Amino acid sequence: MNDKPISNRAWLFVLPVLVFVLFSSLLPMMTVVNYSFQDTMGQNNFFWNGIAWFQNLLDPTTDIGSRFADALVRNLLFSMAVLAIEVPLGIAVAICIPRHGWKVGATLVMIALPLLIPWNVVGTIWQIFARADIGLLGAALTRMGIHYNDTQDPTSAWATIVVMDVWHWTGMVALLAYAGLKSIPDAFYQAARIDGAGRWSVFRNIELPKLQKVLVIAVLLRFMESFMIYTEPATVTGGGPGEATSFLSLDLVKIALGQVDLGNAAAMSLVYNLITLSICWVFFTVMTQLDRRKDV
Repeated sequence: MNDKPISNRAWLFVLPVLVFVLFSSLLPMMTVVNYSFQDTMGQNNFFWNGIAWFQNLLDPTTDIGSRFADALVRNLLFSMAVLAIEVPLGIAVAICIPRHGWKVGATLVMIALPLLIPWNVVGTIWQIFARADIGLLGAALTRMGIHYNDTQDPTSAWATIVVMDVWHWTGMVALLAYAGLKSIPDAFYQAARIDGAGRWSVFRNIELPKLQKVLVIAVLLRFMESFMIYTEPATVTGGGPGEATSFLSLDLVKIALGQVDLGNAAAMSLVYNLITLSICWVFFTVMTQLDRRKDV
């Protein structure tokens, strides 16, 4: 029988965190919910509007509904594009990283360097890098006779945003994949060498199955960040040319701050958040179910 007294003093250490979470997330969220069900005529006078903002948002025949649907499609296409590039490329980079010796540390530092650069700085770097007059990339492509102008050509703008994201975040996938590869016991590789397995067979039968749990985390993290991207395209293209790179986050800021349409902006932000959580849940559920079937 344990007569040791129970102390609740540990809550004193948790309480500051709870207070911080309350003021940094819960209260702003409740404010957004409040705006999504009300309308105002100015002078801080609000009246009940019900679900009218949500009805307008989810109706593709309205202006706000059409903008939301178009931006959502652009977001999904962008996320799928960067995931299709960054995940295989990150795995390939991780396989090429040395496993032993002084080169390991130097290689990991080089791969992690883009991750340490703030998002607005990344956007500024690529904004200058892509300029057709003085930018290294833009000027080089122009001199090669390739039509490239990320401020006027939608294809160039999309290519710039995608390549910029790949440059910025592939290192995270590579680091996660490398950690997964390092956790594979050497006995698996020794058995493969004894059986005379080739490099592709080792990757397909040993490395890829062992990386699946790590890749679940990598895909979830990359999807959430890419689906909520704002700073980089806002800095490089400003959502243009036209609306070509105007993702949901950029459109939301334009509606909330540019048009001061708080009701529509609040409804859009809640639906945006719900879509993000739902897609992440689907990703996680599908990938974990596949992992369980393989274990069985």
